[in-house]
Amino acid sequence: WLLATPVVADWLERAAERSPPLDLTRPVAAQALVILGGGDERVAAPEYGGAPAPGPLLLERVAYGAFVAHRTALPVLVSGTAQEALAMRTALARDFGVEVRWVEGRSRDTFENAQFSAPLLKAAGVSRVILVTDGAHAWRAAHEFAGTGLAVVPAPVGLWAPRETGMQRYLPSTAALDRSRSALYELLGDLVRRVLAALHLRRHTA
Repeated sequence: WLLATPVVADWLERAAERSPPLDLTRPVAAQALVILGGGDERVAAPEYGGAPAPGPLLLERVAYGAFVAHRTALPVLVSGTAQEALAMRTALARDFGVEVRWVEGRSRDTFENAQFSAPLLKAAGVSRVILVTDGAHAWRAAHEFAGTGLAVVPAPVGLWAPRETGMQRYLPSTAALDRSRSALYELLGDLVRRVLAALHLRRHTA
């Protein structure tokens, strides 16, 4: 019941979102922009004539990635499963006028996002990237990419902002429960990442 209350969901989201918003009012020292998939792709969207399209959660990353791409003029890499990468690449070109330079379509999780993207970037002389993903995911994702030897500037999207007010903050809802679940997933995921790295059970080849 507690996890379904907005007050608890807010606390968990703030705990998980440890990367600050990207400051685009000043130049960002980076050579490429990386946008991560999120398992929310639509393989064949009827309204787009059967073409692939991102679902709501992935679209938020794609839209913000396009915003950053236009502001920085950096080349773009998309990373995810083959279907995620295709949906992101298609949407970026079709809906936002952003052409993707690199497509990494083999990864199944955040560790593989970093492991498979790094060689593509390093082969092009890229050593420092802006990394677009969800606010709660940004901390863990940035550390995975840093583990490959890349310098990372997190660019989190969908960051926590006040929603419910007054007594509404204590009334359970499915939306709050989903936010709690997502935040806990990332908090536990980062703990697992650190444990596996400390035990030398899962480490990147820098």
